Amino acid sequence: MVDSVIADTSGQDERIEVEPNHRQKFLRGSAVAVVVVLLAYFVWPYLTKWSEAGISVPRERQRFATVMQGDFVRDVSVQGRVVAAVSPTLYASQTGTITFLVEAGDSVRAGDVLASIESPEIENQLKQEEANLARLSIEVERNRIQQKQEKLANKKAVDLAQVSLTAADREARRADQAYEKEAISQLDFEKAHDERASARLAHEHAVADAALAEERLNFELRTRELELDRQELLVSDLARQVDELEIRSPVDGIVGNLLVDQKTAVIRNLAVMAVVDLTRFEIEAQVPESYADDLAVGMMANVRAGSNDHAATLVAVSPEIISSQVTVRLRFRDGSPVGLRQNQRLTTRVLLEERNDVLKVSRGQFLESGGGRFAYRVSDDIARRTPIVVGARSLNEVEIVSGLEIGDTIVVSSTESFENNDSVLLTN
Repeated sequence: MVDSVIADTSGQDERIEVEPNHRQKFLRGSAVAVVVVLLAYFVWPYLTKWSEAGISVPRERQRFATVMQGDFVRDVSVQGRVVAAVSPTLYASQTGTITFLVEAGDSVRAGDVLASIESPEIENQLKQEEANLARLSIEVERNRIQQKQEKLANKKAVDLAQVSLTAADREARRADQAYEKEAISQLDFEKAHDERASARLAHEHAVADAALAEERLNFELRTRELELDRQELLVSDLARQVDELEIRSPVDGIVGNLLVDQKTAVIRNLAVMAVVDLTRFEIEAQVPESYADDLAVGMMANVRAGSNDHAATLVAVSPEIISSQVTVRLRFRDGSPVGLRQNQRLTTRVLLEERNDVLKVSRGQFLESGGGRFAYRVSDDIARRTPIVVGARSLNEVEIVSGLEIGDTIVVSSTESFENNDSVLLTN
């Protein structure tokens, strides 16, 4: 059986080209014109920017900030270390054997005995000088008694001379009366007057001798008393030295390190231990030497402990620079915060300077990239290189002296990718 095939009419079809009419041509031309205008409207600004910019960088990789006017605070932030404001080191007062009565870390009160030194030499010397003091005290008392005896003897001599003078005066008056009556001879008359003169001289010499003897006795007694005073001072000093054989705590706090071993033979002025006053803390910080000329005693500071800020004052600045840093000390203005520990690290911010109503902008890497001499001001997606003059710099901000105005937006991130081009296109 032969299969029959039904033929289609494809062989009879013929393509007919239809010419478009004038309306269709107009619409098609208008559409093309509109598309060209729109492309020119939206693309031309980008083409203009591309032609103006020397390089393009992604906007998302940059950080921007706006120039504003306000108060500017110049500061420096460093890591401070908590140290005890009072941490005295105790020394051996004499040569001997030390015995500690406390251990490192023990809490102590001011006046507590922390250690004792056995020094038989100084104790024996004290006893000898105390005996010498007793001997001098007895000698002084004996001199006082002898002074009273000699004064009494001298007074007796003066009184006897006075009696003899009185008797001689009486005999002289009797001789005068008898001589007037020619009852005695010329020789007896003159003898009576000579005896009166002799008695007067004897009385005068007795008074002078008594005064001189009293002066000598007072001098000798004063000498003995000075020797006694000197000996009392010597005994008092030795007693102090013996008392210092017991090493006492000068402050309330805890015992620090024991610098020598128990029952060790120590020499005088050897450091043996330290005591730390935990109620009075200070902050010791290292500040870069570039800020050394700006630091001054009395500056305000903030110390951050945990989540709280505490006011502090700069109380000391080291006169020397070590390893390109200056050591400073800060003291809490409202007392030491609770919970601080020795050698704890805290963020410390020292306020160097404060200015009012100045142009400022956030600090960023653009200062290092441009050396602080220029910045890239952003306008219509174009960052243009602009010369600037910067003033004081703080931890977060920098003062703008000239080159920018309030409201200007600049690139504050690193501008090394801009390759020092005058204009840079910021792409989205």
